[in-house]
Amino acid sequence: MCRRFQIQTSKPQQFIDITNKVAEEVKSSNVRDGLAVIYVPHTTAGVTINENADPDVVRDLISALDKTYPIKADYLHAEGNSHAHIKASLMGSSCTVIIQDGKLLLGNWQGIYFCEFDGPRNREFLVKILED
Repeated sequence: MCRRFQIQTSKPQQFIDITNKVAEEVKSSNVRDGLAVIYVPHTTAGVTINENADPDVVRDLISALDKTYPIKADYLHAEGNSHAHIKASLMGSSCTVIIQDGKLLLGNWQGIYFCEFDGPRNREFLVKILED
């Protein structure tokens, strides 16, 4: 089973917590033990797992990425969004989370984030549930 989710980003760069959507998909799958694969089919957006307790962590991540890979630099890509391609590549286009006893096996402070680097845009991500 694979489900497509639509997501509307509202800022040029933002991390959107999608943990609850993935958890709901796991619950509705009735899979007790397996894997949840989250995939982002975009070249200027990605997905990552990081702390979701303190919103300053997300702000700090975006700030650090901007310092290392600024929006404006000596890039050759004509569209002007090379920074977004670089950041998306660093985050990655997929992540995998273990499902145990019907729930995502995330750490106490972990959340799953859709990472926008070239917004705002209409985007999507996919969730594939694999059963052991």
